[in-house]
Amino acid sequence: MPHYEYPILTHDLDVSGKQFRFPVRAAWLRGALEGTDVRPADRDGDLDVRLSRSGRDVVVRGVLRAELMVPCARCLEPARITVEDEVTALAVETPAHGAPHAEELELAIADADTIPFDGEIVVLDDLVRDQLLLGLPMIPLCSEACAGISHGAGSGLPDEALDPRLRPLMRLKKT
Repeated sequence: MPHYEYPILTHDLDVSGKQFRFPVRAAWLRGALEGTDVRPADRDGDLDVRLSRSGRDVVVRGVLRAELMVPCARCLEPARITVEDEVTALAVETPAHGAPHAEELELAIADADTIPFDGEIVVLDDLVRDQLLLGLPMIPLCSEACAGISHGAGSGLPDEALDPRLRPLMRLKKT
């Protein structure tokens, strides 16, 4: 049986719901975000969710907070990004036998906010990972005033690194 960071037993959930609070640990983030440029910052985040029953399904609502480090889009230095997003999903019970494999499932637009569960345990690991990645800005910046990678005296970049088509512009800049 695989180890999950955010499993929730559903046998005692009812319509009124139950509150859960989990730490979003840096060690888990490193594994969950492996293969991306995103790294955990120096402190843990948190996941604060309320789960309630709606028939056989489970409604998940809450807030996810975490600090992540990503390369700045201008200078490529590490940029600290705070993600604070609402988490909303519907956990839909899927039958254990005869269920299609993940590769065979087609995701419809209506299914975008649903997650499968086995009827006993709702696992929020994939939802948390997806929310963190979707919560990142498209163009992360280390600061609004970031000048980006500069090419000029003292930049350490050789003249060969400059695109030859830009050399006329550099000559104009020097005059």
